[in-house]
Amino acid sequence: MRSRLPAFGLGLFLMASLLSAQEEASTPLGYTVETGTRIALGLINSVSTKHSSAGDRIYLETVFPIVIHNHIVIPPGSYVTGTVTEVKRPGRVKGRGELYVRFDSITLPNGVTREFKSRVGGIDARGNEKLDKKEGMIKGDSNKGGDAKTVGEGAAAGASIGAIAGAAAGHSGMGAGIGGAAGAAAGLAGVLLTRGPDAVLAKGSTIEMVLDRPLVFAAAEVNFTASAGSGHYSDGPGPAQATKAGGLTTPVRRVPF
Repeated sequence: MRSRLPAFGLGLFLMASLLSAQEEASTPLGYTVETGTRIALGLINSVSTKHSSAGDRIYLETVFPIVIHNHIVIPPGSYVTGTVTEVKRPGRVKGRGELYVRFDSITLPNGVTREFKSRVGGIDARGNEKLDKKEGMIKGDSNKGGDAKTVGEGAAAGASIGAIAGAAAGHSGMGAGIGGAAGAAAGLAGVLLTRGPDAVLAKGSTIEMVLDRPLVFAAAEVNFTASAGSGHYSDGPGPAQATKAGGLTTPVRRVPF
């Protein structure tokens, strides 16, 4: 019986070593977030063609986890910084507001940071902004309908006043025509003096970032057990976007991706 104990203990030792080696082999040495991965972000600060300039920083946070091999590599609440690279104000007669944005770095909740250059892949703005994916440009809304309405309202008001004045002089038809032309001219002058709607990305807007290069993390860098939970500064509707007519849009926060 005694002679068998050393052999039995050696067997247990070899089995434990084998299990440990298999466990180590099954644990990835690192994780790679591949090129083309889409990451949903919430905007922390507002940017617009009216108040932003080229070189201004933008701040965002991830709103959905990126998981690789059943392991969360980029958790919600990771911080992303970006830069406004170009701003174009809308014209007074034609042209829309245009914003160009790039992403520069990501910081995980445990402080691990990676720098990169990435682009916008999609937006869910609170206004009518659209993304030109080919150019990477965020376009503001057009106000052609509002301009036509302004001119039409001016013409109608001028026609009414002209008709009243013409009737008093015995020429109501002529007065209406002259008043309508004058009112239309006044409305057109107002349009020429007013810019179109600015392109606005309000706080709380959801922006999709598309990686243009892989992000590589060691296994130890994506261990978040000791990381404190972070607040979500992009939560909530943020400041409402003002339209050209002075109205306000309804606060909405959606994550469509």
